[in-house]
Amino acid sequence: MTITRTQVAIIGAGPSGLLLGQLLHKAGIDAVIVERVSGEYVLGRIRAGILEQVCIDLLDEAGVGARMHKQGLIHEGIEMLFDGRRHRVDLTKYSDGKHVMVYGQTELTHDLMNARQAAGLTTIYEVKNTAVHDFDSVKPYVTYEKDGLTHRIDCDIIAGCDGFHGVCRASAPRTAIKEYEKVYPFGWLGLLSDTPPVNDELIYINSERGFALCSQRSKTRSRYYLQVPLTDKVEEWTDDAFWQELKLRLDQQGRDELVTGPSLEKSIAPLRSFVTEPLRFGRMFLAGDAGHIVPPTGAKGLNLAATDVKYLYDAIVEYYQDKSEAGLDNYSTRCLGRIWRAERFSWWFTQLMHRFPDDGAIIAKFQSAELSYLLHSEAGLRTIAENYVGLPLDFADTAELM
Repeated sequence: MTITRTQVAIIGAGPSGLLLGQLLHKAGIDAVIVERVSGEYVLGRIRAGILEQVCIDLLDEAGVGARMHKQGLIHEGIEMLFDGRRHRVDLTKYSDGKHVMVYGQTELTHDLMNARQAAGLTTIYEVKNTAVHDFDSVKPYVTYEKDGLTHRIDCDIIAGCDGFHGVCRASAPRTAIKEYEKVYPFGWLGLLSDTPPVNDELIYINSERGFALCSQRSKTRSRYYLQVPLTDKVEEWTDDAFWQELKLRLDQQGRDELVTGPSLEKSIAPLRSFVTEPLRFGRMFLAGDAGHIVPPTGAKGLNLAATDVKYLYDAIVEYYQDKSEAGLDNYSTRCLGRIWRAERFSWWFTQLMHRFPDDGAIIAKFQSAELSYLLHSEAGLRTIAENYVGLPLDFADTAELM
């Protein structure tokens, strides 16, 4: 067995783990990242593309924001389509000047990978049988297998950035953990294509045929989604069938302006709301999808992960520079205050925009009435805008927790 020593062992080389590693490097704190799959596989995952200001600021702080600012698209509004009519939500007007940025998670991950490689930092891909040990003590360590050999990393802190199916949350003692979950009775069928977006801003669609979303990754690459039953298989959906169904859920303007083309990728993602409490177990800390999942309706997943990373990074720097564990002690509480508010918004927005299998005609009327109120009320527009662009980073500190 080979034994190495680092200050922070990060499990998972997705955006959360890579961002935390880059920030720690900037602060002069050593970190090693281990990842179960290959770097190519990580880059091949098609995920989020809407960044809040918190995430944008963190990427700048990590020194990897240049390409994002050059290629990312600033969006100051979204459109919502229901009862056959579009309504624009002016995000900037109703959130006191804020906006979001369209920049794909794949591109963000690529930027972080390149920065880590350029700095000569250690990321170990394609490891097997990763395990976390003694995290309830002051001497935790991680073991893994690579090329037939067992390796051990001694560390002060373990950062569990290894996703919903990762080893870190699964290793927490069952008596010390509580998990909350809601599984939705439908999925999102997503299609990526090298076609110009149908609209300059995202369109969220509440249709009698189900939800749809017209999103984008750039001015030449589009991402579209359809609500589909969980029983559907992606192989059953040809490109032509996808485009035809999307047209049926769009308005006439959208049908006229939609440019179709061959798919680069198609997949069906199930929807769930999930939260773990707490997020700290001794010297092991969960961040990102390891601790919570949100439905993609409100574009909160990656942004919540970035907030976790911000809180954990600040706490680790305080631990080493100020010799204080106050930030580590408060990490879980600070994160959960923000997580539950984002979970609530994503759940509410999902309920509002989707058709549920057991809903009768009266629910569609309720949705229409609520959307009409929200989009014709300054208070309603502010509610959507403030939550969509992201609540202030210190909101959880200044508001009473549940």
